[in-house]
Amino acid sequence: MEMNFNGYPVFKGLQKPLEFMGIRGRFLTYAAMVIGISFIGYILFSILVGKLAGFLAMTGIAAMGILGIFIRQKSGLHNRKRSRGIFIYHHLFSR
Repeated sequence: MEMNFNGYPVFKGLQKPLEFMGIRGRFLTYAAMVIGISFIGYILFSILVGKLAGFLAMTGIAAMGILGIFIRQKSGLHNRKRSRGIFIYHHLFSR
């Protein structure tokens, strides 16, 4: 959306939610952390056990993390508890 303000063009945001490779919004930060943790796991496992074990640990950590992100992303960007039922608040305005 382009508007003029005293002769200068003004752009009012993206107009679409931020998304990269199917990962939206705040989950991009989680994906970056998962990739970093999987790289650290590769380094640790390759030092302690071997390079093949490090590679397997890296792919396992990255796959589980990205899978977890996609599962959590399905419940929404603002992950709220959705309680069902009737709630009765007693003595809300008692003196």
